[in-house]
Amino acid sequence: MDLKAKVRSIEGFPQEGVTFRDITTLIGDGEAYRYVVDAFAEKIEPLDVDAILVLDARGFLVGPPVAYKLRKGIVPVRKKGKLPAETYQVTFDLEYGSDAFEIHKDALKPGMKVAILDDLLATGGSAGAACRLAEMAGAQVVFVGFLIELSALKGREKLEGYDVFSLITY
Repeated sequence: MDLKAKVRSIEGFPQEGVTFRDITTLIGDGEAYRYVVDAFAEKIEPLDVDAILVLDARGFLVGPPVAYKLRKGIVPVRKKGKLPAETYQVTFDLEYGSDAFEIHKDALKPGMKVAILDDLLATGGSAGAACRLAEMAGAQVVFVGFLIELSALKGREKLEGYDVFSLITY
């Protein structure tokens, strides 16, 4: 399936000189969305993961249906201050600034194998932060998957040593 044809590109958003890759057109197409979920599930299933970490906020659109298909739980990786219980926290750089992610301290147990899913790999900051959070909890990151990768931003380099997979590359 030509997934690139399902992604809308918006020039100058969120700032001049940026091309925003809008996945709402892809996930709005039932067949394309199913293809994405099935492709990730096919890659992750043989890894026998214990949980799937999903990144705030568009990762929530990709990861939960994959977790459901594989009968795995999800661990939300949220922006600072969004989780009610005790958390691990990591700060990271973005294309447009910096941010912080958190997971609940009791969400993962030492030795668990996890996959991380998000919509976009750009500079690698948010995915790298999710990997660090999982490792702070004692989990092993066995897969990091993205719907879209912006290869010119070299985010994959920040994820060296991890099994990184992208469905679409620009």
